[in-house]
Amino acid sequence: MLTFTTTTNGLKNTVLSLERQQTGLESIEKPQEDILLEPFRYLCANPGKDIRSKMIEAFDAWLQVPKEDLKVITKVIEMLHSASLLIDDVEDDSVLRRGVPAAHHIYGVPQTINCANYVYFVALSELTKLNKPKMIDIYTEELINLHRGQGMELFWRDTLTCPTEKEFLNMVNDKTGGLLRLAVKLMQEASQSTVDYTGLVSKIGIHFQVRDDYMNLQSKQYADNKGFCEDLTEGKFSFPIIHSIRTDPSNRQLLNILKQRSNSVELKQFALQLLEKTNTFAYCRRFLSVLEKEARNEIASLGGNKTLERILDALSVKEEENDAILFSSI
Repeated sequence: MLTFTTTTNGLKNTVLSLERQQTGLESIEKPQEDILLEPFRYLCANPGKDIRSKMIEAFDAWLQVPKEDLKVITKVIEMLHSASLLIDDVEDDSVLRRGVPAAHHIYGVPQTINCANYVYFVALSELTKLNKPKMIDIYTEELINLHRGQGMELFWRDTLTCPTEKEFLNMVNDKTGGLLRLAVKLMQEASQSTVDYTGLVSKIGIHFQVRDDYMNLQSKQYADNKGFCEDLTEGKFSFPIIHSIRTDPSNRQLLNILKQRSNSVELKQFALQLLEKTNTFAYCRRFLSVLEKEARNEIASLGGNKTLERILDALSVKEEENDAILFSSI
């Protein structure tokens, strides 16, 4: 009789627990949450330069978002950025991220993908706490843009299709610019200000990505953190590579190097020589200089913003800089 009662009580508790889970009344257990988020937390334990949080702080000088709202928005953007990096590293089969092994090499591809997707929805759940329905529309719209941009970049890479510069910049505006634009749009929705800053944000987003592409092929620090000229190993049609291929379409050597997805240092150094021959790095610096000036002029026309100007100072690539001869000692 005693045994029967214990079993019945156990069954009753199991059924009750199941009912709570089905109705959403019982929140996820802490240990399970830790397991689900482990790849995400591994990545966050090696933080980047935190440019997006600094950008939010800079735009808040204009928008004056209520502190609690700003705290949630900042958290959401940080979560989305880190989750998107997990996915990027899987899709690019990156070896390193911020100088340590990429998360999927430790936790596996399935767990890392599930973790990143889980974080997308946890971030959305955080946003609902602000009780501003328009923010959900903004979030959805920009995540669609982000995936659209990422999808086109993957298509070009996997089909060895070199886009035009215009097509590339449209992709960047969707992908890289999308996350920055999401942050500012959410802030604008929480602010009393009626000024639209999204045009400026798009310029900064394009500058950020083109600079990143340039530095991937020219910076020793980037090589230490991600690997030597990793974009070449990924077969990625980055801004410099597109310029070089389209400047000299009769020379298919660079296109064929991309096709190899090689880790060979010697082959990558040869690719850099091809980029030098088409004056690609000088072109990138001129492009960045023009875009930076446009952004600074727009900042001035909006009343000035010292924090934003300091961010541009940190991201500035001077037009007169000499092209780096990378790793000649390797």
